[in-house]
Amino acid sequence: MTPREERGLVIAALCKLTKKDGQWLVPSQASQDKKYIVDPDRETCTCPDHQETGFVCKHVFAVKFTLKRELSADGTVTETKSITFSEKKVYRQNWPAYNLAQTTEKHRFQVLLRDLCEGIPELPTAKTGRRPIPLSDRLFACTYKIYSTVSSRRFACDLNDAHEDGYLSRPLHFNKVNALLESADLTAPLYALIARSSLPLRAVETQFAADATGFSTGRHVRWHDEKYGVERSGRDWVKVHVACGVKTHIITAVAVYGRHTNECPILPELVKTTGQNFTPKEWSADKEYLSAENIEMVFAQDALPFIAFKKNSTGAVGGLFEKMFHYYSLNREQYMDHYHRRSNIESVFSAVKRKFGDYIRSRTDTSMKNEALAKLLAYNITSVIHSQCELGIDPIFWPEQETGGRNVLPLIRETKALEMK
Repeated sequence: MTPREERGLVIAALCKLTKKDGQWLVPSQASQDKKYIVDPDRETCTCPDHQETGFVCKHVFAVKFTLKRELSADGTVTETKSITFSEKKVYRQNWPAYNLAQTTEKHRFQVLLRDLCEGIPELPTAKTGRRPIPLSDRLFACTYKIYSTVSSRRFACDLNDAHEDGYLSRPLHFNKVNALLESADLTAPLYALIARSSLPLRAVETQFAADATGFSTGRHVRWHDEKYGVERSGRDWVKVHVACGVKTHIITAVAVYGRHTNECPILPELVKTTGQNFTPKEWSADKEYLSAENIEMVFAQDALPFIAFKKNSTGAVGGLFEKMFHYYSLNREQYMDHYHRRSNIESVFSAVKRKFGDYIRSRTDTSMKNEALAKLLAYNITSVIHSQCELGIDPIFWPEQETGGRNVLPLIRETKALEMK
């Protein structure tokens, strides 16, 4: 018995269902005053679950269970129930690999972050004046600070340890990290490092999802509420648009724009950036990304778009949009199975916010954007570490002939050998 059937059986047993003009009025479990109209012959219901997904909802099952009751001549009620057994899938955790990743994450994080930062070319500098801090040091210090989730003063010990271990070429004052986040020179390299940090998993990921989330800030803003016609105020936020793989949850592309930016126009940028490093076979996204242009753009990448259709969507637009709409209409359950893979990106947002916080401490526009990007970069590196321990993937970000730097594989293998002892 499916979960919807189980809930329908509960409604049929505990609630009063009323038949009226060939249809049934089924009370809502959330509010007894609200009733949904159910047509058991056509298997339709006015509840949000049926309207959005098209599946047979619990209210329809409740009516079916009620109709199975037979009333005999002496007033005896006989109820016939049919029960089907479904296999429950259990995804077991590889605890030895998980424990290894968790217990060695901080050491591995510094090695991989330094290797990533060394691949970014230095910015042109003036020939006179004070020698600037290398870009690789700035990127390492800012990202490591966000990864630590501690205050600047408590991060001073980590900065000193990083310099002593050779991850920083020069010592830095703890207040300097906050000043570095204010620099617009870090924004483009952080974008590049997020995409680069996903490369070790390009042989694994072929299915991707897109969505947006927000990080709260310490600034307050005011706006006019059009619905209620009043002025409102609240915390400002940074809106982040993200694409991720649905298997390993690695972030493959990111875009940060204004807090009121719509999702639909951002999808082409996420798809294009992901397509430069991966070979997508399908994309899934919610209704906010639905448009004929987005569907055609995904098809141009030789991938299938599984974007949720709106209630008033039709195939009148024609072209590939019409074909996908007909596929959705005729194979709705199969289509929705692919679409619901987008739920994996909600796991990404949850992991980022639980591990690195859902709050942006910076106050200026540039530093808030850089801090949000640093959170995503730190998350990507931790995802690579877990994939390295669980899937045996080598974390190669840069070809050696391109960086001219050290190879991190011997360091990682040496660290792993010591820990296994």
